[in-house]
Amino acid sequence: MKKLIFTASLLLSNLVFSAEQEVTLTIENHQMQPSAIEIPADKKIKLILINKDNTPEEFESYDLAREKIIPANSTSDLYIGPLKPGRYEFHGELHPKTAKGEVIVK
Repeated sequence: MKKLIFTASLLLSNLVFSAEQEVTLTIENHQMQPSAIEIPADKKIKLILINKDNTPEEFESYDLAREKIIPANSTSDLYIGPLKPGRYEFHGELHPKTAKGEVIVK
C-alpha cells in the first residue's frame, strides 16, 4: 500500500511540475502582437510564435539571449525563463522598426 501511495504521489508531482504557462505571440504585417507580454517571475514559459506573414521573421532578444527563425505562415515554440522581475526587449531581426516588443516579468 505504501508503495502504491508513493508511486501515485510521484506521478502527481510530475504532472504538477510539467504544467507550464503558454503565451502566444503573433507576427502579422511585420508587427508582433501583443507588443507587451506579462509573465510571472521565476517560471519557465513556452512562447508560441505564429508567423502569419508571407515572409520569414527572426525573433531576436539580446536581453533574453534567444533567437529563432519563424518561417512564413508557420508556428514555432520558444522557451524563456525562469526570469527575474524586469523588462526584456525583443524584436524581429528582419523588420526591427515595426516588429518589436517586450516581456514584462513581475
